[in-house]
Amino acid sequence: MSVVRKKHRGKILYALCRADDIRPNHNVRGLESAPIYAIDQSGIRAIVSDTLSARLRPDRSNISAHQRVLKSLTTDATVLPMRFGVLARDAGAVERLLATNMESINEHFDRLNGRVEMGLRVSWDVTNIYEHFVALHPTLAAGRDQIWSQHSGSSARREEKIQLGNMYEALRSADRQDAAEKVKDILYDYCDDIVENPVKREKDVINFACLIERGKLDEFVSGVFEASKAFDSSYIFDYTGPWAPHNFIELDLHAPTKTKKTSTSDNVVSELVKDDGLETDTN
Repeated sequence: MSVVRKKHRGKILYALCRADDIRPNHNVRGLESAPIYAIDQSGIRAIVSDTLSARLRPDRSNISAHQRVLKSLTTDATVLPMRFGVLARDAGAVERLLATNMESINEHFDRLNGRVEMGLRVSWDVTNIYEHFVALHPTLAAGRDQIWSQHSGSSARREEKIQLGNMYEALRSADRQDAAEKVKDILYDYCDDIVENPVKREKDVINFACLIERGKLDEFVSGVFEASKAFDSSYIFDYTGPWAPHNFIELDLHAPTKTKKTSTSDNVVSELVKDDGLETDTN
């Protein structure tokens, strides 16, 4: 059965690829279980699906559907992922967006051609991270022991506890930085580029996004194991991917004739102009 595409329906944008790359896998459904398909313009292909919705809710099912489409595309082609929630009013708005930004889009394809993103997280595999640092750093242990052994007033003890906490944070930050530099020195032999993202949990050491050639996935894994040998058993290494290269895109897609812009990056908040047929909303 052929897919009926409504030219004037709203379009959900998932990713951009070159028009000579393979077409999307139609067995994968997008948001609202809609089929995905391609809109080509100026040698660039936008992967979209139709929608009647004016807004896209960032709930689990929608975000999972968006990521599922991206993963299916990344298997075979170089893609520039769009952030979740980008809508175009109709097919014409998509075509104008591609034509207006043709030069900058092609520059990104040239730089990222044949490359994917791998994630690497390193964390402390210990029961109590604070006690782990007390055991590692005599100055921290001495400060803790002094506070609990003295009989000063409560206000003085509070100030000392704050100072001890600051010492712990400083030591943990220094250890994170040392570990990051050690891992980067090894992984740069296996990666084209590395982005160091913020850590989110107390036990997290590093959170890297690594840009590698698609054909060198096995070499990257070998590099991770090589890096892990430089650390003791209190560290755990966990890699994920391959993903579309979210962290290596600095592409601002300008809506035609307007000064506001959107972005393919998940780290940038988009501003799209309704008059140009583009919109984003994740609230």
